[in-house]
Amino acid sequence: MAPRCGGNPPRSALRTPHWNRAFTLVEIMVAIAIFTIVIGAVYATFVSIMRASQVGRDAAAQAQRQRIALRTIEDSLMCIQSFQASQKYYSFILENGDAPVLSFASRVPEVFPRNGKFGDFNLRRVTFALEPADNGEKNLVLRQNPILMDEDEDEQKYPLVLARNVKTFAIDCWDTNQLDWVQEWNDTNSIPPMLRVALVMGGNTAAGNAAPEYSVVRAFAMPSGMMPAIVQMGSAYGGPGGGNQLLNGLLKK
Repeated sequence: MAPRCGGNPPRSALRTPHWNRAFTLVEIMVAIAIFTIVIGAVYATFVSIMRASQVGRDAAAQAQRQRIALRTIEDSLMCIQSFQASQKYYSFILENGDAPVLSFASRVPEVFPRNGKFGDFNLRRVTFALEPADNGEKNLVLRQNPILMDEDEDEQKYPLVLARNVKTFAIDCWDTNQLDWVQEWNDTNSIPPMLRVALVMGGNTAAGNAAPEYSVVRAFAMPSGMMPAIVQMGSAYGGPGGGNQLLNGLLKK
C-alpha cells in the first residue's frame, strides 16, 4: 500500500522522546539545594522561637522568685518585735559585706514559709543570709527557730532557699542622728526606724552570661519599736502592773 499523501502525520511522530520528559542531574541538585535552604530556615526559626520562649519563662520565674523573697522579708519585718529586758532573744543583727546577714525576732503571720514545721511557735527568730551554692553561685536563704529554742540541725543544713543566683543582698538602716542611710547598725538593742533592702539577681536564662539582671530596692518603715525594760518589767513602779501604769502615763502626755 502506497503511503498517504497529505493529512495528519502518524501519532508516533508526535510523541516527545522519553529522555526529554525526565529531570536532569543539575535540576535535581538545584532542587535539593533549595529544599535544604528551606528546611534550614524553618529549623532556625523554630530554634529561635523555642529559645525566646525559654528566656521568657526563665525571666518570669526569676521575677517571681524576687517577689517572693521580698514579700517574705516584708512579712517578717512588719511583725518585728524587740524587748530590751530580753536582748539575748530579741537582738537586731545586721551585717553587710561578702556574706550579708539580717536577723531579728518576729511574730510571723500564718502564711509565713514553713509554718507547718514549727506549729504554734509563731514567735521566731528569722535569719536571712547570702550563702554560696554548690554551682558557684550565691543563694538567699532563710533559717528560723522558735525564740526560746536553738536552731535545729535540719534548719542549719537545709535552709529555705528564697532566691537563687543572687548577685547582691544589701541592707541599709536609717540613722536618725546622721539623717542618712548607713550599712552598719551597732545598736543591737534597738530597731532601726526604716530599713532599705537591695536585691540583685542574675539572669537564669538560656542566654547564659548575656542574660539580664533583675534588681530592686525597697524601703520598709518599721511598724514597732523596742519595748523598754521599765515598761516590760515595771520595776520602777513597784512590781507587776507598774509598766502598764507608766505606759498609760506616757500615752496621756
